[in-house]
This record gives sequence, structure tokens and C-alpha cells, in this order.
Amino acid sequence: MRLPVWCRDIRFDSIGLSLSRRTVLGALALTIPTAICATTLCNSALAAEPKQGDAKQVKLNDKTSLEVVYIPPGDFIMGSSAEEKKWAVGEEGGAKFSSGGGVREGYEGEPRPMRVKEGFWMGRTAVTIGQFRAFADATKYVSDAEKPGGHTMCFDHNWTPDPKDPGRPPHPWVTMSDKSWRDSNHGVPHREDYPVACVSYNDMKAFCEWLTKKEQEAGTLPKGLVYRLPTEAEWEYACRGGRKDSSYFWWGNSLEDAKGRLNISAMDNLPGRDYPWSGAKLPWKDGYSMVSPVDHYGERGRNGFGLADMCGGIWEFVIDDFDPAGGHEEVRYLDPEKKTVSRPVCRGGNFYDVPGNARCAVRLGIQSVTYSDSRDGFRICLGSPR
Repeated sequence: MRLPVWCRDIRFDSIGLSLSRRTVLGALALTIPTAICATTLCNSALAAEPKQGDAKQVKLNDKTSLEVVYIPPGDFIMGSSAEEKKWAVGEEGGAKFSSGGGVREGYEGEPRPMRVKEGFWMGRTAVTIGQFRAFADATKYVSDAEKPGGHTMCFDHNWTPDPKDPGRPPHPWVTMSDKSWRDSNHGVPHREDYPVACVSYNDMKAFCEWLTKKEQEAGTLPKGLVYRLPTEAEWEYACRGGRKDSSYFWWGNSLEDAKGRLNISAMDNLPGRDYPWSGAKLPWKDGYSMVSPVDHYGERGRNGFGLADMCGGIWEFVIDDFDPAGGHEEVRYLDPEKKTVSRPVCRGGNFYDVPGNARCAVRLGIQSVTYSDSRDGFRICLGSPR
């Protein structure tokens, strides 16, 4: 039996053997049991601790897969400084209309050091329509918005903006009972590589539970890990891409460096209109006034961990229950024993936001676990159960 080159210096002291290079190379010198032990230990070397940048494909069906990227443990700064909060509601950040006099920015808390103690895998992108469809087709899943009496929040194409006051009612998102992730009323044709929207916290958890069970049954689920939503600390750590400061965005503080990196309100005309949103702050077009395909910007749109679209694009839910005082290092549940959540947290901003609402520190509390919106989606995590 011939062993790979990289196994040739393994010492089997734990089983009372010490194999020299000569012994391992000379397969005839190995007894059959010893050879089997050597092979087993060599294979385990392949399953060594992953490193930053490692990626793997997770098969959802014969045509659809999902890519996850390894994020090592590490330290980061959660929250935002007074200077950042002021910038967010200022002329460049543009978020004064939604600030509530600073209440919304106050949810971010002050900058504070935190540590993610365990490495985890995270979706390179938000879950797409095509990926969610693979789950729904396999399970005949009915989302909260599709259930009798269900509804979701979608863009009102009859809405007319007020150029003097973008945040003034009536607001552009309204409740619709005939829309769901299958048609989120963006006003543009659905594409399978758009991020899925109009899904609730319940729907997201159902997707993760299905994928966990599917991989368990196939024998491909790594031992001790499950698919789930990321914790709030994991999400912000991942969003910052390895940065140790509390910068506004994962690339730094400058909007001049934002072009080709995120999808938020810019100069693209609204669907069926000859003008953009009056609150738009970015002086360029990216070709998408609503959602854009995931990983649309390629390498330039990926942060230091290789994750795409972490700012803007679509709000991403995390597993935690919302605390208005700020996010936590450990996962926060209403009832830790039952792992209950009343108001899920969403992070990162969306395609319709201004820069001040699409920063790494931005966070909102969602009204319920059944609520869904055409600006909200999710990104999966593969990690220890939380």
C-alpha cells in the first residue's frame, strides 16, 4: 500500500509504532492493520482546521449549489463612534430623514472590543432566489407571506417622492397580500441570482434546518456543526472583513472608494420612471435601481474575508433578538433555554438606502418573526449550534 508523500514522516507513537520515512515508503514493511491506521490518520490530516479564504460548495440539488467561505476566530470593534453617527445623519450620509433624532443610530452602541471565539463558515453571498427555490421545491414549503392571511411589505410603484423631504409620508413600502419571495414587486423581472427577499425569520430558519438535515442524511455535514443564521457578533465581524478599527464601511470611511462595491441608492432611475430616488447620494449608476445580482461587483465588491455585498444590497437577518442598547458578543435570546426571539435583528442596509444606513454598524429590530419585506433577506452560517 503506497501512502501520499505528505504522510511520509507521520509517527504513530499513540498506537505503539514509529514509522520512519523508509518504513512508510516501503509498503511491504507495513502489515495490513498498520497500513489501514496510517491511511486513516493521513486522511484526517486532510480534514485539518480550515484557514481563512478556504471555500467550498454546498449542493442543494442537481443544478443548484451554495458557496460558503471560512472565517477564522478573531477580534473586532462593534458599534460606532459619535463622529460616525454624526456623519450618518449629515449631508453625505443622508440618513437624517430616518434617524428619529438619533434614535436609530443609538441602536449601534459605542465602539467596544469583541471577540468571535470560534471559526465558522459563511455564505459568500446572501441566499438567492434560485437557492431558496431549491429548498421550497424539495419540501413544498409555504412561506409566512404565502400562508392564508399572510402578507409582506413591497415597493409601491404608484408612490411619488417629495424632492424636498424624501422621508415624508406616504412611504414607498406598503403591505401587500398577493406578493411573496416568488414575486417581490421590485418592478423588474426576477432573476434566480437576485437575493431572495420577502422571507421571514421563520422562513430563514426553516431553510437552515432543511440544509442541516439534508447534509446529515448525506453524511456530508461536518461533525458538531449546523447551518443557521449568524449571530450578530459573527455578522459584524464578518462584515468588517478583518479590520480592527470601527470604520464606516469594510473598505474604510470614504464614499469615493464605494463605487463598484455596493448597491444602494444612486443615479439609476426608478422602475418605470425617468428619475432616481430624490434621496440618492451616490453620483453614479450601477445599472440597478432595485436589487442587483449577488456578487455583481466581483472581487472589488468582496471584503477582506472574501464576502460579497456585505454593505447595501439587501438587509440580512441574524439569529439574535434585538437589544436597543446594542449588539452582544454572545447570542442574545429572550429565553436562552428555549432560544426564543421576538424581534429579530437585521444588518447591513439595502439597495434603496442612503450611505448612512448601509454601514457596518447599522442595525434594526424587526417587528416579528413572521414579518417580511422586499428589502430583507439572509446569509447562512455553518458553525457550532447557537
